Amino acid sequence: MAFTLQLNEKAPYFSLPGTDGKTWSLSDFDDYRVLVVFFTCNHCPYVIGSDEATRATAEKYASDGVGFVGINSNSKNTYPEDDFPHMVKRMEKYKFPWIYLYDESQEVALKYGALRTPHFFVFDSERKLIYTGRGNDYPRDTSKMTVNDLENALDDHLEGKPLRVPMTNPIGCNIKWEGKDAHWMPADACDLV
Repeated sequence: MAFTLQLNEKAPYFSLPGTDGKTWSLSDFDDYRVLVVFFTCNHCPYVIGSDEATRATAEKYASDGVGFVGINSNSKNTYPEDDFPHMVKRMEKYKFPWIYLYDESQEVALKYGALRTPHFFVFDSERKLIYTGRGNDYPRDTSKMTVNDLENALDDHLEGKPLRVPMTNPIGCNIKWEGKDAHWMPADACDLV
């Protein structure tokens, strides 16, 4: 069995606390035509470098019924700045157009097979996976970006076309797993393509 969720598989259930003080589950997003779940954090330079590109995408497609949910699964013991209070401060400062959830147990990261931050999972109206991987080809400095894979996937899907590239390798820092070295990855976690 592959570590990372495979194309056409259903979005795994979650119920997680958000920075807005609410607990959010997968079904709370049923009204969206498309749901983008992405694994992110507070400290990673690839996340910080691409947050504004992700914001632009979320805002661009909001009127098309596309919702965004960010999930931080990093161990606060590996990176203290990835703890929940820092998440709240980050959302207060930047006011990102997505719900930001905390996966302290890391169970959701394991269900989805999240590899890096950021790692995007795009689900259709039936919540089947249609795209997974990177947001773009240069997340650390999006001024050098030449391909926005996330927008390409959303464009293709919303236009009713087959996705030109349904899977890419995420680019970023690895998920910081509890009790492991900061660069450790599960043995069965590997490149997607």
